[in-house]
Amino acid sequence: MLEKILMVDDESNVLTAYEHLMHKDFKIDTAVGGAAALRTLEANGPYAVVVSDMRMPEMDGVQFLTRVKQLSPDTVRIMLTGYADIQSAMGAVNEGSIFRFLTKPCEKETLGKTLTAGLVQYRLVHAEKELLENTLQGSIQVLTEVLGMVNPVAFGRALRVRRYMHYLTTRLSLASPWRFEVAAMMSQLGCVTLHPETLEAVAAGRTLSPGEQARFDAHPAVARDLLSKIPRLEPIAWMIAHQNDPTPDAGTATDSQTADIQLGAQLLRATLVFEDLRVKGLSRNEAVERMVQEHKNFDPRIFQALLELDLTSEKIQAVVLNCAIEDLIPSGMVLEKEVRTKAGLLLVAKGQEVTEALILRLKSFQEYGAIARGFTLAVSSSGSHAKAATA
Repeated sequence: MLEKILMVDDESNVLTAYEHLMHKDFKIDTAVGGAAALRTLEANGPYAVVVSDMRMPEMDGVQFLTRVKQLSPDTVRIMLTGYADIQSAMGAVNEGSIFRFLTKPCEKETLGKTLTAGLVQYRLVHAEKELLENTLQGSIQVLTEVLGMVNPVAFGRALRVRRYMHYLTTRLSLASPWRFEVAAMMSQLGCVTLHPETLEAVAAGRTLSPGEQARFDAHPAVARDLLSKIPRLEPIAWMIAHQNDPTPDAGTATDSQTADIQLGAQLLRATLVFEDLRVKGLSRNEAVERMVQEHKNFDPRIFQALLELDLTSEKIQAVVLNCAIEDLIPSGMVLEKEVRTKAGLLLVAKGQEVTEALILRLKSFQEYGAIARGFTLAVSSSGSHAKAATA
């Protein structure tokens, strides 16, 4: 399928001419004026390339292409201008991040080569972004799985905090909520340095010794140091590093970055405080009441959202069955109950997804006789793995 190109001008006859010249080689849409083009972009986008005339009433080419940049950052932006507009167009290139600008009238061959170059640029940007996102997603998945196997207590806590975070970001209608959920899931990564007994004490709500408390308080900085080495995770690493700070300072970040990461740190702190209070036996309402009294700097919307928190509605319908290790399939299975060794050591937290690595770990402990042969897990009733497991 050809990537779409949007051509914008305030004269419909000019657009008709361009469409007639280019329709055999490119998929062309047209719009008369900037306002109409923005509606077209919203309704039919994304577009690989947008070509706009410079001089248009109400909204000129620079204003329009700047708006396109905000709405669709990956779209390649090209400007058409009359000779007299060249100086003003050149001065506006940075503002709209314009890829090329062409003089009017523009010959078919020149326009065709420029559109082709724009499509190539779009493919390069899109491919790089996809590669980065896949790499980032893979890195997070690996870290999550390692945390689950190395430190199941911390993993279980992170799972609960992520559920709270998902609820909050949904209720507050936050943009790009994945960043905050990743921060929640990775918030306990630094706990890999802690002794299991320390984490068991935290999970049980017991008071730590001064030395244990100092080591536990240092785990956000450990996670920050690990995550900051992964490109694009620096803001998330900052949120995690400041998860216990009442009023984190974003330092040299820009205004938009400051608001974003400070909100992320506050949300993370709120979900962790809520989790700790719930662990200590407080009801949902009691936990929120305590938070209102002790954390007056929190956004009031957080308190209201937590008061309405109902995680029971988010549970996935599943068929619960007893399943031996040999029956495990790394295809959507989720453990319904925690797995402990015969000596009582927590091996896998409840809620962890079954993966190849987890199966190997369980088989290894089974070979040494540390765990029984069967345990309970949840399998999605709609998945093919449910049929395999019950066959």
